[in-house]
Amino acid sequence: MASAPWMVPRGLGPRRSKMEECVQCAVIGSGKTRRKVGLQRTSLMVRSENKVKVRLRIDHQVQFGESHAILGSSQCTGAWRERVPLQWTESGWVVELEANPGETFEYKHIIVTHGGDVIWEGGPNRVLSVPDEGEFEVVTHWGCTHEELQLQGEQVIDGPVDVGKGSKEEPGQASETSSGQQRERSVCELGEISTSFVHQWLGGAAKDGQERACKWDTTGLDGPALHLVEGDKNAKNWWQKLEVVRSLVSGEFGNTERLKTLVYISVYLKWIRTGQIACCEDAKHYSLDQHAEISRKIFAELERIIDDRSASLREILVVRKILPSLPAFKVQYTASDPLTRIRDIAHRNDIPQDLKKEIEHTLQSKLDRSAGPEDLVATEALLSRVNQKPGEYSEVFVEELKFFYTELKDFFNAGSLTEQLEGLRPLIDEDTQAISAHFLSSKDRLETLEKTNVASIIEPLLDTIHALTNLRGTLVKGLDSGLPNDASDESIAMRQKWRLSEIGLEKYSFVLFSRLVNAFENAGGVEWFVGMVRDGKIGQWTPALTSLAMGAQQLGFSGLHNAECIAINNELLAWSATAVVAAFTVKDTKVWALRLKATVDRARRLTETYIDSMLQLFPDCTDKLGKAFGIPEDTVRTYAEAGIRASLVFQVVKLCSLLLKAIRRTVGGDGFDAIMPGRAAGRLVEVERIAPSYLPSSDSGPLILLVKKASGEEEIKATGLNVAGVVLQHELPHLSHLGVRARKENVVFVTCDDEAKIASLRPLLNRNVEISGSSEFVHVRPYETPPPQAQQYVGAGLSLKEKMVNDELGPSYIRLSTLSKVADLKQSKIVRSPLGTVFDISKATTEKAGSKAAACGVLAVLAEQAKTVHSDLGVPATFRVPRGNVIPFGAMEDALESSKSVRKFNALVEKIEAAPLEGGALDNVCDELRSLVAEQRISQAALDGLASGSFSKISRLIVRSSASIEDSTGFPGTWLYESIPNVRLSEPESFSKAVARVWASLYTRRAVLSRRIAGVPQKEASMAVLVQELLSPELSFVLHTVNPIDHDSTVVQAELAVGLGETLASGTRGTPWRLAANKFDGTVRTLGFANFSEQILVRHESKVADGSVMREVVDYSGQRLSSDPAFRERVGQRLATIGFFLEQHFKGPRDIEGCIIGDDVYIVQARSQP
Repeated sequence: MASAPWMVPRGLGPRRSKMEECVQCAVIGSGKTRRKVGLQRTSLMVRSENKVKVRLRIDHQVQFGESHAILGSSQCTGAWRERVPLQWTESGWVVELEANPGETFEYKHIIVTHGGDVIWEGGPNRVLSVPDEGEFEVVTHWGCTHEELQLQGEQVIDGPVDVGKGSKEEPGQASETSSGQQRERSVCELGEISTSFVHQWLGGAAKDGQERACKWDTTGLDGPALHLVEGDKNAKNWWQKLEVVRSLVSGEFGNTERLKTLVYISVYLKWIRTGQIACCEDAKHYSLDQHAEISRKIFAELERIIDDRSASLREILVVRKILPSLPAFKVQYTASDPLTRIRDIAHRNDIPQDLKKEIEHTLQSKLDRSAGPEDLVATEALLSRVNQKPGEYSEVFVEELKFFYTELKDFFNAGSLTEQLEGLRPLIDEDTQAISAHFLSSKDRLETLEKTNVASIIEPLLDTIHALTNLRGTLVKGLDSGLPNDASDESIAMRQKWRLSEIGLEKYSFVLFSRLVNAFENAGGVEWFVGMVRDGKIGQWTPALTSLAMGAQQLGFSGLHNAECIAINNELLAWSATAVVAAFTVKDTKVWALRLKATVDRARRLTETYIDSMLQLFPDCTDKLGKAFGIPEDTVRTYAEAGIRASLVFQVVKLCSLLLKAIRRTVGGDGFDAIMPGRAAGRLVEVERIAPSYLPSSDSGPLILLVKKASGEEEIKATGLNVAGVVLQHELPHLSHLGVRARKENVVFVTCDDEAKIASLRPLLNRNVEISGSSEFVHVRPYETPPPQAQQYVGAGLSLKEKMVNDELGPSYIRLSTLSKVADLKQSKIVRSPLGTVFDISKATTEKAGSKAAACGVLAVLAEQAKTVHSDLGVPATFRVPRGNVIPFGAMEDALESSKSVRKFNALVEKIEAAPLEGGALDNVCDELRSLVAEQRISQAALDGLASGSFSKISRLIVRSSASIEDSTGFPGTWLYESIPNVRLSEPESFSKAVARVWASLYTRRAVLSRRIAGVPQKEASMAVLVQELLSPELSFVLHTVNPIDHDSTVVQAELAVGLGETLASGTRGTPWRLAANKFDGTVRTLGFANFSEQILVRHESKVADGSVMREVVDYSGQRLSSDPAFRERVGQRLATIGFFLEQHFKGPRDIEGCIIGDDVYIVQARSQP
């Protein structure tokens, strides 16, 4: 048999289909070649009658986002045509097959990459001969195709088990833990495995505990990592290692670098618990009670971190990972002579002498001298051996050994969930006992049903998840009281039992949700959900929605933004309520799906918080500790991914992805959305953010950016003049300030929230691509021959669609030379007012206070005229304008003169004009100039003028920018400068600081670069300040009077959010309500629903007025715009009427900002629409 992965599978003739051809893979030398491989099955099981069940498991981890699959000659392995996916577990990647009795087939493992390509393992095809009957497991190792495939007839353990084994031997690492094959044999030697603790064991047997090999390489280490590694070098046994942990938690690093310290401890204890960091004896005696005492101290410190209101989300998540690695410390383990049962067992007269000596040496004496995790492994191996031949040993002895084994599991906190809950029973009241009993009953019933292969287990799964959620919620509520400083040892021990039971329930919820997602997939997956909508049976989605609601609730129990989880839970339950579902007819399902999409997207965004935290926290720390201790590279590399994949979050992500795919099919979307339509081409590069530091410094050609995240504060052309297009990997409000700036800067800008679509773009990275987008479609495709000279997109006389069809020159570019200045930039001459001048907003002019202030003055006049205007449908055009005064141009310069800072100010402005972008020179000068301006204070005369105007001293106010050329035609100044809410004249220092902050925002990096691009000298920039009454809006909105995507002038497009308008402007992740309202016939279409997690607001009852604002989680199940279609229609018609009125007055499309309070609509700004 040939030994290369390109071997032609047996039975294939000379003629091959395209699908068969794509199975082949070429190898050059020892390298691996990637090719597309056929179709992927959606089910893990290939079911038929009279089959032999074979569970294949490969002990190998891959990069995050990649996956394992198999391809083979048998029908159950895809017949060399369809790759069969494996499912990830902590013990490796697994698939359950049903093979024909007695058949022999060949197969190979493959890795499926992000883009759908594959990596074949090297070597010959594997050959597996299937027995005539039974259930078996086969464990293999990547690349070891010569290894013998041994069928093991053991029972498959339910739930996630963690055997993240490495495959490379590191220098100084014990051989038992450096090779996947050797470690597998060491576990097999232990006999029948019955606990996840032993299944996770990667170390040697207990008899090897006298020796340990480790590197203790402290190169490049400092802080808690250095303390940990140096401490371990002198800590041979488990007690000493726990003491190292205690000294870190309660020492200096536990205070000054708490999060990093906790992460290192989490990794360290995990590797001890799995045997990768070995424990051994050191000729000293440390009885179990000493381990229990030190564990109690560590646990108490960690619990106080959870109770600490200042503790971060990340700290709490990491603490929860540490707690299960600590031994128990209830009273029987803190006694002076704990676990004496093993002594009695070792001196029994009904067992052979050699067994007595073995028990005395390997267990009794070992536990007396220096207990460690390896002792549980040894005990389980002994018990397994004793049980292999029933009747060989006395029944009393076997029962005593089992009882001791149960005690030892309890000490190591390694018992099953059922054992944990049974142990908790004496510590809980009768009501909680009943809730626990109900869950255990549901769990038992579910496991019985699964063994009978019932057609659908969705309903019993939901029942069990509901029972688990109820029990876990009860335990969390009991733990919320916190741990008192004077808590007794008994109370702390009881709390440990509660906490570990609660964490155990979280781990089991992973198992349940994994089964549930598989059940949905087996029922038909996306196609089934779409079919239910098509048939008008949207109520059939209720099980999936209620399960996701419980998933969100569970994440809240784990400390993951509990208020956010509660809101998501409420929304999902509201949208799936029987009365709500019944209100939707088949024609309304798009609106139903859009509202559901907003909440499911919100849930997925929540899970990203956890995933991002784990990926930011663990890889670096794991890498440092792994190198220091000589841990196998593969184990280190996949540590963070293993933690993510083993978490409930991972299953919630899978459920969200399943639902979102079905929702997109329902609404007819593909995940793409055009913010700025057009065509462009350039080299596709993936960047973290839109910022100069993330762009390739050596590339001057046109770029298309594939951007992971945007904050909303970016200036695209200030980032790089060669940016021709942007693909943002999450949704963005169409009328957001980043979207507006993209339109003003002529940059093609699209978003995509479909992970699969993003993954399909990555194979195009570093290649020339064409991006084209409109309201109807978005395409990104290879473009190998860009024109030699970039051409600016000009669509004069043609619609976007016509332009795309008729443009024979290929995709357009933005000519860099056109960005040196902005044509049609209108800037009036600045008139500086005398010292202390303040005037009413109605008297503002462009020359004295800038375009924004002047426009607000016009709005105040128009508000009076609008009182008598109605649409043809009778909708009023009435609106109000907040009262306000203006601090005009010249006030900042007066302050600089007063503080004798003019010379320094002018020198810094000169520096800014020429400061280079590279090396942080511009940033440094901007920071220095902003600091200087922020130190200035408004004159007392101006303060007195404001106090004598329309405001009382206790009125809450907002100070807003009105810079020279801001909101002028051609200048992308949208939200370029600061606005500071929540100040008042009765606190002059806070008010003056707020005014100075607005002045200083004239010199942010973005503002400076924007003026450079516009060709405006920095010395000509000036800032006036609007001072207006602070409103407390129920809703804020941005309104464009012409559709910015397809330029339909008959329709206004509005985007709304709860609370202050900063939510729409700040780039907060999430989406607004999007309404498209016809100006003439009153038709209102809902294009999207809001899912911003928080609203920004000011509590007027608060005594503080220092420029600060509050953030509060929003529950959209109680928001009328989400729940009341008639209200959405009224709001849309009202905004369309007001927008049309203002458009007519200003004689052109308007970009309008405002808010809604009760029945009143306030307009705060109306600039020219880009």
